[in-house]
Amino acid sequence: MKSENTHDNWEATWNSRMAALSEFFGPSADKVFHATIPFHLGSDLGGQADVVFFPSYIGGFAYVTSEMSGEDVGQIEGDFSSYELAICTRSENQKAPDIISRLARYTCDARLIAGESMDIGDFFGDDSIRALLFCHPEGGPISFELNQRKCGVLLCIGITKYELEMKIKKGSDALISLLKKNGVFPFTEPNRQSVYSKP
Repeated sequence: MKSENTHDNWEATWNSRMAALSEFFGPSADKVFHATIPFHLGSDLGGQADVVFFPSYIGGFAYVTSEMSGEDVGQIEGDFSSYELAICTRSENQKAPDIISRLARYTCDARLIAGESMDIGDFFGDDSIRALLFCHPEGGPISFELNQRKCGVLLCIGITKYELEMKIKKGSDALISLLKKNGVFPFTEPNRQSVYSKP
């Protein structure tokens, strides 16, 4: 009986989470990228998050983690008490769900907030994207209530080395404005040209 209640609670939370995310990202596909090592097994075993695929998000695709909002998983509060990570691409890219699945566990070790960035080396195997910029999706923060928790979504955008330098010098708002002006935001596009060049 206890296991049935646990399953019912998990299913109710999952359904509520999917309903909330679908309001922002459109209908989800049946495709779920399941983590090789489940998130709940923790960092010692390298647990990663499952990722849901949204195939019709503003002219591209959105991948969103689906393990943390509405749950007490040990996540360090940032802009929200619990939140998911999202990344958007213009075409399907297997590396996109992989990076946020891996990064999900890091949100239990560090406070991630909009405006910060993180080096990722050559994770995408391309010639340009070298860091992630954390920000809110178009129109401001995405927030919703789930299990009496204030939940949200933090968008991850791949940026170039020079764009990272611009962010450090001029701030994330200036970089986001430039990414929007050049039609890059909210997408991560491997091998694209930098919108900012070293002076």
